Amino acid sequence: MADALPFRPKTGEIPTQPGVYRWLDANGRVLYVGKAKNLRARLSNYFGPLESLHKRTRRMVTSAADVQWTIVNSEFEALQLEFTWIKEFDPPFNVRLKDDKSYPYLAISLGEKHPRAFITRNREQKGVKYFGPYTQAWAVRETLDTMLKVYPVRSCSKQIFDRARQTGRPCLLADIGKCAAPCVERVSDEEHLNLAKSFADFLAGGDTKHIQRLEKQMREASEQQHYELAAKYRDDVQALEAVLAKSAVVFSDQTDADLFGIADDELAAAVCQFIVRGGRVRGVRGWVLDKELEREPGELIEYVLEHAYASIAGIEVPKEVLVPTQPDDLEALEKFLAQIRGGKVAIRVPQRGDKKALAATAEVNAKHALSLYKTRRVSDFTARADALTGLQKALGLESAPLRIECFDVSHLGGTGIVGSMVVFEDGLPKKDQYRRFSIESSSDDTDSIYQIITRRLKYLSKDFLDSEDARDNQQVAKFAYRPNLLIVDGGQPQVNAAARALRDSGVEDIQVVGIAKRLEELWMPESDYPVILPRATDELFLVQRLRDEAHRFAISYQRNKRKESVTSRLLEIPGLGEKRVSALLRHFGSAKRLGLATADEIALVAGIGPVLAQQIRSELND
Repeated sequence: MADALPFRPKTGEIPTQPGVYRWLDANGRVLYVGKAKNLRARLSNYFGPLESLHKRTRRMVTSAADVQWTIVNSEFEALQLEFTWIKEFDPPFNVRLKDDKSYPYLAISLGEKHPRAFITRNREQKGVKYFGPYTQAWAVRETLDTMLKVYPVRSCSKQIFDRARQTGRPCLLADIGKCAAPCVERVSDEEHLNLAKSFADFLAGGDTKHIQRLEKQMREASEQQHYELAAKYRDDVQALEAVLAKSAVVFSDQTDADLFGIADDELAAAVCQFIVRGGRVRGVRGWVLDKELEREPGELIEYVLEHAYASIAGIEVPKEVLVPTQPDDLEALEKFLAQIRGGKVAIRVPQRGDKKALAATAEVNAKHALSLYKTRRVSDFTARADALTGLQKALGLESAPLRIECFDVSHLGGTGIVGSMVVFEDGLPKKDQYRRFSIESSSDDTDSIYQIITRRLKYLSKDFLDSEDARDNQQVAKFAYRPNLLIVDGGQPQVNAAARALRDSGVEDIQVVGIAKRLEELWMPESDYPVILPRATDELFLVQRLRDEAHRFAISYQRNKRKESVTSRLLEIPGLGEKRVSALLRHFGSAKRLGLATADEIALVAGIGPVLAQQIRSELND
């Protein structure tokens, strides 16, 4: 290892205190910034045998020429310094955040002498408080227009405001009651500032107390027979209730919280953030980040929270932050966020109830965003061309693989074995040519791979095509096109099985590779070393997309077969017909849940008595 990394410090030279370390290249560029509770323990992990390191970590340490560290007093200080250095140096091996800048926000510039309410997509202005994001621009415009009826804060530009002060004539908004006109001193600076604070307080979640206050003022005005004033208060209440009606109620206890859902794979992660104020969803944010080095879930959560709040000025940190996994340095991160908020912050993992349900929704949105991110990359024409060219070069093919077929196997504990074949032409899926394979018996995954590829290649063999059976065989049309590349889900054992199927089928000149999911490596037959596609490249995204699609297709087929098997077994029980079987599956939601149910739970279904329930339970246990 010393020969590979000549700059390696002696173990005794590395301190055991908390600190932050930097990996630098020969030109002094910072490659990676990290923090540690114990610098010696953390850095020792990097100086182990090269073959023991993750491939991307190995690439980082072999690109480096030096490692430096700074000792701090606590984990909290380490967290702060790490964040500062990541922002300063933008290291290529740290997580790269790709925030979605398209969402509009409602903002109010409380840092100005005369605060202004406005709509913006720029969230980095100092002294500005932001609310949202809103999914549609028209929604935020409607909200602003309604809010100005109740809290007539200045909403004009600086040029219009200064011109009104010079001429002594306010703009049209003042005449229609949507601006208090501080420009011509219809209200004092202090009165206008209080309006702006009330505006912000309502949007921040103080809606209940504001509506209650207005309702009280309405009743008092009515009792004093000030009916015009009472009518104004009534209209204000209705306007604020109209704003609230656009926000879904998710928590009944006026909770202020941000809830994060995360979906990730080896190269990227998608984040969905639900912003809940006063028990209502006030906004949704979403972004995608690239992962250069492998990160554990707790470490990834830590990074997401740091950059969700600290990297954007004016973004409010709530009292409670809900995450799918507890971060590694919980105490330090809570202290870090509390410093930004100016008050205590609790980071929790929701366990039950409404919060757990909303967490599941956030995760679904994140999974969709990740899938969409990958799909869009693959669907782009230039990206597809680059992907096919990149695969051609990486695998040493004579031409670009215009038709690629990918195979996967799925089973449940060795039973219900099925295979899938998905087809991509010119980098796009050809779903009408997807095929499914039912496998009666198999010794292991390699045997299953051999079987399904043999069955697919049968229709390409010269002996079959020359036979009389081929002329009237409908399957020939289904498998008519010859692929340029075969991909199997698995490592060297699976790809060797596929290669053997090619040889035994008498089919030549078709390249076969296997993709090992853990490290995203491509294995070729009888090869001692895998092909490593560069991270975040179009060719790697295409291969991942093929693998994921084949896996999805196989899983869906396996689940359908399981359901059909359970249905057929149930129909054999005396007293059960199609209606009662449908009622059972509808009640439990799936065949799996029905299989796990007790006899007492089954008896709760309409039309199913205790005796019949016990028969069903016995049949499913056999």
